[in-house]
Formats: sequence, C-alpha cells, structure tokens
Amino acid sequence: MSTLPPNPQGDLMRAATVNMAVAQPPKSKAASKQSNNANPKAKTQMHRRSRTGCYTCRLRRKKCDEGTPMCTACKHLGLACEYKRPMWWSNNDARRQHKDDIKMIIKRKKLSEKASHTIQTSVSSPPGLSHSLPTSATFSDPLDRTRSASIDSQFAFNFNSPPNVPDYGAYNPHILPSHSDFMFSMSPYEIDVKTERQMFVNDVPTLRESTVSTFSTFHTPPPPGTVLPSYPMDGEWGEQAYQERRESLAEETLNCNFFDFSHGLPTRQADIELEENDQRLLEHFIQFVLPTVFPILETNQHGSVSSDLILPNLQNNKGYLHCCLMIAAQHYKATMNVQGEEIDNDIMRHRHATILALCEALNKDENHHQILEATLGLIFFQSCVGRYDDSLPDIPWHQHFQAVNSLVNKLDLPQLVTDATEQLTQTPFNMTLTAWIDILGATMQGRAPNFAHTYREKHLSTTNPFLGLRELMGCDDHVMYLISEIACLEALKKEGMDDITLCQHVHALGDQIGLTESHDCGPKMPFNANGSLSPKQLSKNITSAFRLAARIYLCSLVPGFSPSQASCIGLVEKLTTVLHFIPSGLGGFDRSLSWVYLIGGSVSGMNSSFRQFFNDRIAQLGDTANYGSFGGVVSLLHEVWQQADNSQPSPGANGSTEAPYISWRDVMQMRGWDYLLI
Repeated sequence: MSTLPPNPQGDLMRAATVNMAVAQPPKSKAASKQSNNANPKAKTQMHRRSRTGCYTCRLRRKKCDEGTPMCTACKHLGLACEYKRPMWWSNNDARRQHKDDIKMIIKRKKLSEKASHTIQTSVSSPPGLSHSLPTSATFSDPLDRTRSASIDSQFAFNFNSPPNVPDYGAYNPHILPSHSDFMFSMSPYEIDVKTERQMFVNDVPTLRESTVSTFSTFHTPPPPGTVLPSYPMDGEWGEQAYQERRESLAEETLNCNFFDFSHGLPTRQADIELEENDQRLLEHFIQFVLPTVFPILETNQHGSVSSDLILPNLQNNKGYLHCCLMIAAQHYKATMNVQGEEIDNDIMRHRHATILALCEALNKDENHHQILEATLGLIFFQSCVGRYDDSLPDIPWHQHFQAVNSLVNKLDLPQLVTDATEQLTQTPFNMTLTAWIDILGATMQGRAPNFAHTYREKHLSTTNPFLGLRELMGCDDHVMYLISEIACLEALKKEGMDDITLCQHVHALGDQIGLTESHDCGPKMPFNANGSLSPKQLSKNITSAFRLAARIYLCSLVPGFSPSQASCIGLVEKLTTVLHFIPSGLGGFDRSLSWVYLIGGSVSGMNSSFRQFFNDRIAQLGDTANYGSFGGVVSLLHEVWQQADNSQPSPGANGSTEAPYISWRDVMQMRGWDYLLI
C-alpha cells in the first residue's frame, strides 16, 4: 500500500483532486492477535481468492474476470492470457523475468496512450503532477525537470538532481526544524493523479477518457547478492546527463500548425441531429474508429486531425458525415462479427447517401474542398476498416480516385505545393493524403502515379522538398518520391522498355535510394531515456522499413528476378530486423505498415524468419488483424505463400535451382481482389 508523509494541512489536501493512499501505523502484536482470535471467520474470508483465473492476472495479483479466450485485463493491455499452467510458473527466476516483461509492456502501452491524447488538466490539480508525460517534447531539457511542491507545502524540491548539501542550507532559515527533519528523512510515498475528459455530441456524452498518472518515491531493492556500484566518479554523472540532454534536444520542436486545417479546443462539441440508430453509429465512429485512423500523425502531434479536421467536417459536410457513418457500420460489422440485413442496410444506406451528396455537389460545381475531403475519406477510411471478403456492392477505390484527381487539379494543389516563388506556411492536408494514396495505389495497379511529375519536382527542389508525408504516415518524403519513380519504371517496363535500359534505370534508382541513407545510424527502440515514445526515432525506423521495401520492389523489376537470390534474402532479413524496432500490438503501428509487409512478405521464403515474425505480429494484434489493409495483406500473403511453397523450383543461370517468383498482383487478379493495401 502506498504511503505519504505527515500532512500538516490535511483540510487543504482533502479539497484537491488527488487520490492518495495513506498507510496506517503498524499495530502491536498483541492487538493483532486479539483481533484475529476474535473473528476467525473474517480472517478466512479475507484470504480467500480465486484459483481459476488466468496465470497472467495471478502473477500480477490482479482480479481476473476469467473471460474466454482472453480475460478483459489481458485483452486491454495486450498481454498473453494463459489459463493452462505455463512453463515459467514453476521457476522463480522465470516468473520474475516474465513479471518484469509484463511491467514493461504495460508501461509502454500507457505511455503510448498518453502520447496520443493531450490532456487538459483542471486548475485544482497540483502543479507538476497533472501531466502524463506524452512525449519527450513535454520537457525541454532533462536537467531542468523539477517536481513542484505539494499544494500544502511551502517549499519545492528537485527530485532529479544529485544531493548537494550546501544547497540545503539556503532553505534552512525558512523551514522549521520539524519540517526540515521530515523533508529529508520521510518514508517513501506514492501519489495517483486521475484526469478525466468528456466529449459531447448534441449535448450527449459520447467519448470519455480517463488517465491515471503515478508519482512514486519507492525504489525496488536489488536482488540478494547484488554488488552495488560505487558513487559515480567525477564527470560520470555529468556525462550521463549530457547524453540525456542531447537526446532531448534532438527531438523536433512540435509544429501544431503544420497542416492547413483549423485548430480549435481539445474538447469540441458537434451539433448534429441524427436518428437514434445513426446516433449510435456516430458514437461508435468517434469512440472506436477515430483513434485508429491516423496513429502516426497523432503521435507526431502536428495538430489533432480528429478534433481539428474530422469532427468539424462531420458537422459541416453532409457527404463526409454519411461516409463516416458508413465506415462506422462497417467497423461495427467487422469487429463485432455481426451478420444480418440490418447492419448491411445501414452500410448501403449511408454509402448511397454519400455518393448522392457528392454527385449533387459536383453538379453544382461548388464546395470543392468538401467534396475532396469526403472522397478521400471514402478511399482512406475504407482501407482502414473494410474487409476484403465483404460481398456488399461498392465502387472500386480507383474510380473514386479519378474524382480526386479532377478535384485536386481544379483546386490547383499541385501548382500550389511546387511554386518556388510562394513559400507555404502550412501544408495542404488534402494534397498530402492524396499523394500517399496516389503513390502506393499506383504500385497496387502497376502504373505511374497521377501526380508523378509533382513528386519529381519536390524531390529535386532545394527550397521546399517536403509534402508532409513523413508527418502523416512516418516515411520520409524523399523515399516516397523514389517509390513513385519505381512505379513509373514498372509502367515503362510494361510498355516494352528493353532490358539494358531497364537495368540502367534500376541501378540509378538504387543509387538514389542509397543517398537517403546518408544520415541513417541504424534502427533503435523509439523510446527516450524517460520511457516516452520518441516520434523522431519512430519516423526513422518507419523510413528504414519503407526504404528496404522500396529496394525489394525495385529488385523485382530486374529480368530473371527470384526470391531465392542472395540479395533478396538479405534484404528481407534486414527488413525483419528493422520491423522489430516498430512498436507492436494494439497500441503499435503495424497496421500503418501494410504496404511494407506486403512487399517484403511476398518474396520471403519458406524458411525465412519474416514469416514467423509476421505471424507473431498478427497474434499480438488479435481481431484487429482481420480487417482494413492489414487484414487484406494477411489473406493475400497466405495465398502467395501457399502457391510459392507448392511450386517446383526452376534451374537458375549458374546451375542452381531458384524458387519461382509468385507475383502478389497476379494472385489478386486471379482471386478478383481489387482493394487498396496502404
């Protein structure tokens, strides 16, 4: 149980919104014995506990609801729920190590959740304890982090600085002797700070968020027999602090006005009048779909696209509203495994209403921005939540993109982002999302991107080469531009380019990809010294993954390519290594790397470590791995692997046998799959 130091101003502390557990003084042995003898039945009931809960909850000493196949606690935290006695249970060292691993998983999950929600705390919360460490940008410098005093205290104390006795003397004249003795000889204590946030739609509560931050002075004792290190020599502590300072300063300054959508208050009310059934769909969209749409953009904190772009459009854009209600119905059907005419009618009703609203706006030739946003939503949201095996009639994504192409040109967005004479203060978000769909969508169809010339100009620009692709999805803009060039080369190959010219272009593009590696120091875990998620390192890891996938895509264009070639095997192994540094699970970013998994997995051999790694990531995602682009990649790769493993190897040029290359695009055409995997 947590403990607190004596509180001379208890009334003031009781008025604060901080929940603190105070330890009671230990009772004497005589009193304890008398109490136990007086009520033996109560003692028996106190120590009764369930023996049928999962072993993970029993290890954590938490109450288990014994749900199947996973209990609620394990499912929420992304932990392995084991009801059968695991191997590590009978070994104390293995049990201790497993418990430490679980603590690290929970810590990272909580930090990831806090990083995706900027919480506005109330004034009554104690200063310095009301934040939840969203990212390293919360602290400008590790050396300057100080913990504010409690609200009933008359002094402050820096918990992060090494003890310095002369400094204490400066405070002695202002502190009573009793306070001074208490300040530096107090017992350990712990404080929990609970922060709640409520969102209303039509004055009806829809989304409620609650976070708990813990400040603790407890220190875990070292195991018996541990040789404690000596106090740092002169310069050692300063060197460590310097490393933390340099790591913190290396993080980018957050630019919340990077994109051109308006920015409002964190809690936004949308005045939307809907029928009861549609109101439930809207609540489902806000609570369950919004957090999964742009996870990397939210992590970068370049403005909250949920509250600053999507929610205002729900109120002002009729086509966008029906699009989101359709997506909510699809998500509900996929996640809840609901089948029936009612949910299908909801999907088709809002799908028809969306198309009708867009056609009316196009006929009026007005509100082009709203039409573009709704059409992009039809494409991108569908790729996030749609199921590949959904039999309901729908318009293919590339037909929607034809309308996007026309609207982007009508709004003159390509000229706007490439005009060297006009420096944009904000990047057009619609152009950034269009570019992401255009580049990766072109690779899905084996054609050149519609705006390939724009990307080429941005790639060669020395003044403003960025389009916001890294801020949106994590991959560096230049790598995405080169993927566009590879797609153009594949289109030329289909048109009959000769092999010699093709190989020359492949070699030139390979050199261009190599130039993007000049400042790459290799992947590492995207967490700072304080345990918070590092958006900058996460972006570097994602860029490395896309870069390796681009190399694999480029190599597949070479005549005579085979997945069993040493160069291809090496690239797949490197990609697997990089993907280990991408956070996994429900709070991870695997679903944002669908294209990378598709390109790398399509050429992975039967004995490749990639396959086992990919299956592990699927298991960590649980049911969320079955829908959206990631679900489509899972089904497509299993089909490709089945055909590749059953194919007979062919003789190679040097006398060895080579595995045949099974094109994932050919498999999609054979199965009649026409969906976007980005």
